[in-house]
Amino acid sequence: MKRKLTRIIGIVLILTMLASCSSVGIGGKQISVGGKNFTEQYLLSEMTAFLLKEEGFNVKQMNNLGSTVVRKALENSQVDMMWEYTGTALITYMGEEPIADPVEAFEKVKKLDAKNNDIHWMNMSNVNNTYALAMREEQANELGIESISDLAAYVNENPGELTMASDAEFANRPDGLPGVEETYGFEFDSSQIKLMDLGLTQRSLDNEQVDVSVAFETDATIVEYDLVTLKDDKTFFPPYRAAVSINEDVYEKYPEVEEITARLGEKLNSDIMRELNYKVDIEGNSVSVVAHDWLVENGLLEE
Repeated sequence: MKRKLTRIIGIVLILTMLASCSSVGIGGKQISVGGKNFTEQYLLSEMTAFLLKEEGFNVKQMNNLGSTVVRKALENSQVDMMWEYTGTALITYMGEEPIADPVEAFEKVKKLDAKNNDIHWMNMSNVNNTYALAMREEQANELGIESISDLAAYVNENPGELTMASDAEFANRPDGLPGVEETYGFEFDSSQIKLMDLGLTQRSLDNEQVDVSVAFETDATIVEYDLVTLKDDKTFFPPYRAAVSINEDVYEKYPEVEEITARLGEKLNSDIMRELNYKVDIEGNSVSVVAHDWLVENGLLEE
């Protein structure tokens, strides 16, 4: 009887220990971070996860998702937070007209998402993943072209000389090339526009097959090919600033997330993001290593 009682007590102690270990494993501050399916988003998600873990959060990353998929997941509370772009939210998700001023665009998105979707926006960064027009740095300097206004003046004075690489979407959408031409008062003849996949446009520029290319501000190929993006001096392209969007209930539960992610939002900009993308896409480094090293180098994470 004594042996049986001892065995029962032993089993109870083991189960108690397992339950205790289990509660440690699943307890504490839990949060999930979503991300889209391209390098910049992987990096933003990874850096955010590192910082949250440093502050005691158990972090679940949900990356490699399409834009509308991760957005729906955020709306349905399947994802707690993510870095999203103001222009994507305003134009694509909310169906609103583009707003040129980045702060105004952010405030509009913040107001609409709080009202309609219980999503809180915070910590807008200077990472602006918007459209841009790019040229080879050497040629741009030679022709004295620094801005889209300079490009417009050159095209008007030298019709038929320059050619441009574009994908079909940018070449035809109102907030793409047609809108740029109308705003800046110039026009490429149809024979001057070379249509191709978006991934080939900068390569064709580097190979001197064209003189101008559509690009995104944070493209790694801008660094790889020594390109320059022309200043959008009439602010035609709407801002696509990266900012944190978080489920309102999660934000209320963990308000400290705002201060934690502010460390990223305050330091990141398009130039830094472009360099980080370059380290992954061109140099072949892992997202985790690039994210960790940058955080350490900038004093945001202990080595």
